[in-house]
Amino acid sequence: MKLYVGITDQDWFRFLRAKAAVEMNFWRPRNKTEFQAIAPGELFLFKLKFPENKIVGGAYFVRHTILPLDLAWEVFGEANGCNSFNVFRHKISSLRGDQERNPHIGCTVLTDPFYLPESETWPAPSDWSRNIVSGKSYDVSTVEGARLFAQAKHAMSKKLDFSDALLREDSPRYGTEQLVKPRLGQGGFRVVVLEGYERRCAITGEKTLPVLEAAHIQPFAENGPHDLSNGLLLRSDWHTLFDRHYVTVTSDLRIEVSRRIKEEFSNGREYYAYHGKELKVLPKEFSERPAKQFLEWHQSHFLS
Repeated sequence: MKLYVGITDQDWFRFLRAKAAVEMNFWRPRNKTEFQAIAPGELFLFKLKFPENKIVGGAYFVRHTILPLDLAWEVFGEANGCNSFNVFRHKISSLRGDQERNPHIGCTVLTDPFYLPESETWPAPSDWSRNIVSGKSYDVSTVEGARLFAQAKHAMSKKLDFSDALLREDSPRYGTEQLVKPRLGQGGFRVVVLEGYERRCAITGEKTLPVLEAAHIQPFAENGPHDLSNGLLLRSDWHTLFDRHYVTVTSDLRIEVSRRIKEEFSNGREYYAYHGKELKVLPKEFSERPAKQFLEWHQSHFLS
């Protein structure tokens, strides 16, 4: 098991700490390579730049992706570490040094953070070099990695229970050196669904990114979790119909379209063409595909 120490912008960190953010986008203005230093569920620690040069907190790594700037703001909003899209765009533009209107940026999705009080920050790793540009990973079986992991466990064990329902769970989280399943927020859910469905609408196969939306099968407001098995990536019109129960998906992953579309709107030929067909796109892992209990919840609210 590994953890990662990432060089962190002070303004980004302090903004999110002041907001008590429960998830964040640790973005990069450019993205030439995938972030593969750690696996989902491993720790990502925040180290401020010189001269402060200290570790001030950390979070769990969810996944890395690449998004156009406007979509990164739409997905994460202030969890990008800025209070407005214009500020966010200006930061990216100044770091890139170009006038690209809507550049693609690297997005490292993090969740369930801890923030260290000023009096309890940690020194940078003993082997840290000023030549490190982005960050460095540590195996927890090494002396320095074990120290960092132990300090992180201690800091996390002091956290109070989260008041935000999206981060609640029944089982203990902070124990021995093991991976955990990151608890997703809304932004993390959208990214995981987007990537799980390979950026294609589950029903139509549409690939135009701005019109693709992550749909909960059982809504979050109805106790549906932020989990890929409770998600579908849908074109925006299909998402609307799905949320309003004009469309559902059966337990054998076939599409059902309600006759109410024709009755109420005297239209719907395009949608009826998909009636009875199997979903066109699904996550590769069977455990990540739509779960029976969520599909059954949605079917129970579907009016044929």
